[in-house]
Amino acid sequence: MIDLDDIDRQILRALSEDATQSSGAMGRKLGLSQPATWRRIRRLEDAGALRGRRVDLDLARLGFGVTVFLGVKLAAKGRLSLEDFERAVSAIPEVQTVEHILGAYDYRLRVTARDIPDFERVLRRRIMTLPGIGNVDANVLLSEERLSGPLG
Repeated sequence: MIDLDDIDRQILRALSEDATQSSGAMGRKLGLSQPATWRRIRRLEDAGALRGRRVDLDLARLGFGVTVFLGVKLAAKGRLSLEDFERAVSAIPEVQTVEHILGAYDYRLRVTARDIPDFERVLRRRIMTLPGIGNVDANVLLSEERLSGPLG
C-alpha cells in the first residue's frame, strides 16, 4: 500500500474527474508548481497507484444503447482452465469487462450491444458457445451513477 498525503489524494481526485488536464493546470488549482505536480503524478504512477488514463466513451451516443451484466457459472471447473475461458471471452468485442468473482457465479461480464436483438445475437452466437459455459444470468442496466470512490 502506498502512503498518500492530502495533496496526493487531491491529485488522484482531480485525475479521476479529468485525466486530460495538464500537470500545470492541476498544479495551479492545488497551489503547486507544474514540476512538483508532475513529480507527484510520476511517483503515483511508479508506485502503481495510477494504472493509466482512460477515455470515458458515451456508448449510447456511439450506438450501443444496451448494457447487460451477465453472471456466468462455468459447467465444469476441473476440465477447463480459467485462463482458457478468460482468453475466449476477452476476444468478444462486446464484452467490456471480465471479472472473476466469488459467490453464486464464477464470472461477471459487462456486455454492450446496439439493442436487445443485438444483445441476443451476441449471447447466442458468441457467449453461449464459449468453452465451459454453464448457467448464465442476465441483468439489463437501466441507469448508472458515477460515484466519487473511496478518495471522496
